[in-house]
Amino acid sequence: MRAFPGVMPLIMSESRTVAVTLGDPTGIGPEIVLKALQDPGRARQCVVLGDAATLESTADALGLGLPARVIPVGLPPGPGFQPGEPSARSGEAAYRAVLAATDMVNSGDAQAIATAPLAKAQMQAAGHAYPGHTELLAHRAGDCPVRMMLASPRLRVVLVTIHLPLRQAIDALQREQIVQTLVIADAGLRRMGITQPRFAVAGLNPHAGEAGLFGREEIEIIGPAVRDAQALGIDTIGPLAPDTVFMRAMGNQWVDAVIALYHDQGLIPVKLDGLDQAVNVTLGLPYLRTSPDHGTAFDIAGQGIADPRSMIAAIDLAIGRHGLEHG
Repeated sequence: MRAFPGVMPLIMSESRTVAVTLGDPTGIGPEIVLKALQDPGRARQCVVLGDAATLESTADALGLGLPARVIPVGLPPGPGFQPGEPSARSGEAAYRAVLAATDMVNSGDAQAIATAPLAKAQMQAAGHAYPGHTELLAHRAGDCPVRMMLASPRLRVVLVTIHLPLRQAIDALQREQIVQTLVIADAGLRRMGITQPRFAVAGLNPHAGEAGLFGREEIEIIGPAVRDAQALGIDTIGPLAPDTVFMRAMGNQWVDAVIALYHDQGLIPVKLDGLDQAVNVTLGLPYLRTSPDHGTAFDIAGQGIADPRSMIAAIDLAIGRHGLEHG
């Protein structure tokens, strides 16, 4: 496999420390973290944050070694966690691991965060009203504007809106919001070593509106936003027909990322390209944050069959072990 054009080479810093959170302890997080950290070189650069008892029981059940550096998160007394049985308490454990990880990067004890999946419903049941990891991390970083980027083997996608119902996402679409997404994406890709990022902005409606026949968002919102970004020196084109832009971008070198307007518009092509290797990157934070591009998979938790490749890719990107690759 060959690297994306302009992506920095393999080793960025052997001294970089990554805070790795276990996610919801009743999901597959403990299993995929343990599997990922069986590699000694990877484990040396990681500190694991989460429920230590769950990590130990998972390691015993799978016959895996424990990482050398584990920091437990304090929880009120209660029963142990059972695979596939999420609760408000498991949501609290996942939440506290994220807080501990952000404390580490704020203090300089870690330079990046890699998060195993948490369950939004359980975190909210524990009293923490965040739609997901991204919003929680942004709040902890001073409510800085952030965007979610998903990178599969052949495609990068940056989302304008994230965890909103579709009707709300369309209603929330604003010219300034698209421009801000392009500014954050441009800075984020430059930080990753892409010296002149190029973007394609997807349209919202069929055929990108067909000159207003199928909707006017492309004429009144998206097109003007693209021109605003171009005036700022950002190399971008669009809006382009959403049913072909991802296919055209996949594996080609004419753009470095596609700007998608809402959650599923961007995530469906990324997951089709390679869910087992895709990485979620939060752009706009003062540190690098990555995660696997899948959820807690409660239905297979505790069975020893969870695929760790996306977690491995997320940790490797966080430690600077390699750049994102093209197929």
